[in-house]
Amino acid sequence: MPGFTRFTSRVVPLLVDNVDTDQIIPARFLKVTDKLGLGENLFSDWRYNADGSARRDFVLNMPEHRGAQILLAGDNFGCGSSREHAPWALTGFGFRTVISTSFADIFANNALKNSLLPLALSGADHRDVVALLKSDPAAELTVDLSSQTLLVPGGRSMSFPIDGFAKTCLLDGVDELGYLLRFMREIEAFEKFTSRG
Repeated sequence: MPGFTRFTSRVVPLLVDNVDTDQIIPARFLKVTDKLGLGENLFSDWRYNADGSARRDFVLNMPEHRGAQILLAGDNFGCGSSREHAPWALTGFGFRTVISTSFADIFANNALKNSLLPLALSGADHRDVVALLKSDPAAELTVDLSSQTLLVPGGRSMSFPIDGFAKTCLLDGVDELGYLLRFMREIEAFEKFTSRG
């Protein structure tokens, strides 16, 4: 997977608390074992009418949000069942970061393993971002994982936490196995050393 780079994007506001993984990607789409096409079903029950037509008033269907790579969510995003399909659907749609005040642990871990940054802001910073987007819906934010900052128009910088190992893997574009394989020489040397005993 590609390394996670600094990027600037418009934001899709979905200010709903307690969005669970069944809302992110409904259970009927979980039969697949491939990530391909899951983005089309992201928030399916909210995005589409019963006849399959797009709901014009849902944020993901609004033309002004096309191509945005940041989703601004409410509190406790990704709660519910532990389906890896949720970050697959979000990245398949084109999101690289979800901003919230908190994330369900399993969702956050699945996201980090799939190049999706769950960016947790303090309540005050989150409220400031919401206010900024209300006053300027076209505002762009810059996500800088290296410095663990979210940059907003006007030069203000907001910090966010991330586990050091997860950060390294995201920046380098590797999963846990890929990270371990970097140390293959050391592993083989250790195996040779221990086999002598």
